Amino acid sequence: MTNRNHTPTWADDPGVQYGEQQYGEQQYGDQGQYARQQYGDQGQYARQQEYAPQEQYAQQPGYAEEQRYAEQQQYAQRPYTSPVYHPTYPVYDDEPPAYRTGGWRFDGRTSEYLDQQSYDTYAPYDPYASHVAVAEPEPETVAPEPEKPGYTLPETPESAWSVDGRRARKLGRWVLLCVLLIQTGLSLRLRGTAFQDEALYIAAGHYEVGNILHGTPVPGDFEGYFSGYPKLYPVLAAMIDSYAGLTGVRVMSLLFMLGATGLLYATTRRMFNVRAALGAAALFSVIQSTVFLGNFATFDAAAVFLLALSMWIIVRTGRSTIVAVMLGAPPAALAFATKYAAGLFLPTLVVLAVLTAYRHRGVLALARGALFGLGMGALLGAGYLYTGTLGGISQTTTNRAKGADTAVMILQHSAEWGGLMFLAALSGSIAYAIRPAMGEMPWVDRQAPGRLRRVSLGLLLTGTALLAPAYQIHLQTEISLFKHVGFGLLFAGPMAGLGLSRLVGPHFRHPQLGIMLYVLTLVFGMVQAQQAYSFPDSREMTTVLRTLVDRKGTFLAEEHEVPAYYLRDVTGYDQWQSTFGMDYKDTKGKQHSGPDAYRAAVLDAKFDVIVLRGTVTPEVDEAVVKALRGNSHYRLAAVSRFTTSKGDGAFRIWVKR
Repeated sequence: MTNRNHTPTWADDPGVQYGEQQYGEQQYGDQGQYARQQYGDQGQYARQQEYAPQEQYAQQPGYAEEQRYAEQQQYAQRPYTSPVYHPTYPVYDDEPPAYRTGGWRFDGRTSEYLDQQSYDTYAPYDPYASHVAVAEPEPETVAPEPEKPGYTLPETPESAWSVDGRRARKLGRWVLLCVLLIQTGLSLRLRGTAFQDEALYIAAGHYEVGNILHGTPVPGDFEGYFSGYPKLYPVLAAMIDSYAGLTGVRVMSLLFMLGATGLLYATTRRMFNVRAALGAAALFSVIQSTVFLGNFATFDAAAVFLLALSMWIIVRTGRSTIVAVMLGAPPAALAFATKYAAGLFLPTLVVLAVLTAYRHRGVLALARGALFGLGMGALLGAGYLYTGTLGGISQTTTNRAKGADTAVMILQHSAEWGGLMFLAALSGSIAYAIRPAMGEMPWVDRQAPGRLRRVSLGLLLTGTALLAPAYQIHLQTEISLFKHVGFGLLFAGPMAGLGLSRLVGPHFRHPQLGIMLYVLTLVFGMVQAQQAYSFPDSREMTTVLRTLVDRKGTFLAEEHEVPAYYLRDVTGYDQWQSTFGMDYKDTKGKQHSGPDAYRAAVLDAKFDVIVLRGTVTPEVDEAVVKALRGNSHYRLAAVSRFTTSKGDGAFRIWVKR
């Protein structure tokens, strides 16, 4: 095999053939061309050899033919050798750089002449030299950089009513403000003089303040028949009444109910989203009990607010340490002390403490609920030791006298007062159990709680709305039911808001349905609150009585709390006798009770003034009216007429002669 390092490479033409014809063409070819390859241009060659005198011979005639003949003779005398075919070898990595980049290969070496013209001109002649073409590597293609736009849009955060973002929260607060303004207007449109419960609690508060500050005895056993601890709400109401009157106390109730609506919004937003929170606040703000209690000076508004505060704390601390749930125990205990009926809803708070933390705490959520229950029980126990026996709990709540109202009537009225919101809560619970979110923005990664927790939460909150009607069915009375319905609907509010949100659909697909539900709830609540708030106007009656009473007499009134409150500056509370029950020993020493006691007392002219309305205690009223007929000790002094939602009525006032 031919040694690659010592054998020159042939021309690039692979079709080189053996034979005399081709060899002759290669050996002799054009003698002029061969001469130029060997010696180059004659003039240049002569100058290189410094034979300048030959120029004069080149100009003589026949000189070129003689020169050509001499050259042919010289080549003819050279011995003939057969050409050898040498294949062109590939380019190897170990070749010098000039070989790889292209050039002339000569006798195993790479020439520094990189093109044909330079080699022909300056390189020594070699018939076996051949040009080796080496392809240069193609440059790496670089993708052009995209042109930068003149303006780049800023990154926009995910935003939707179903996503609790900054923009949604801001809009939600503005809408909540509108909801609260509507609630304020609905409550303030209710007008009237003091109801007997309002007058009783405020008047009792004044006596309790005197007992606390000055040690004066309290007229009557308020703890024995009040539906809340008399040294809590009554004292606060009396303090405000001293500066702002009954209107100021009612405004305080309005603030309590507005606070409850705001806390319900915050609780629902924490549990679900802004849209469900707005639905919950909107529906709760216009139901009958909310509108009524917003302008009613009793225990109820304060108790609802405290329950809402405790519920918000429980939900808000769901992801905190389990000890943080203890912050909700004081409001819950205060709610029970303020209104004993609120104790019906304390178990709901305990279970809610478990459900709101189970997703994040697992088994520790059970410890959270137990800790909350123990803390609340400890506070109630301490309160019991401090206050002593609270007879009002059994008389007004646990062992209340049973009435004659049927279960059908109680359920019917409960449905009228809160049925729309309850249906919204029920539909929300079902929808939440089936699907945790509407998916307005399905690309947003949001982990949903398990189905068991969703079902449990719906049953707990929605089922709480049935506690008040169920308990009053047990008592067979619907007294105060229209107020207690609102307690349960407060807890059903989050699911009702979720139901309203699902009714509207994603991206507000059916807003008319949500508007229709809200408007219907508003209309029913407004009308029902107006009917329930229709109290007898007692202004004329109290004006007449102010001229007839003093601090020495004894006065009988069917609703004695109202004149006792308005006339407390000229009379004492213990001077007034109600028509709800009395024991009396007549002048002959005979003991009487019930309606007969009132009849005997009137016959003996025990009372200096008698005020009857005829509708609150009809049996006692009938007995008193019979005793007044033909009685020479009394005369009819005045008749004060009034109109309520139930019709016309009148206060009849008799004065002792």
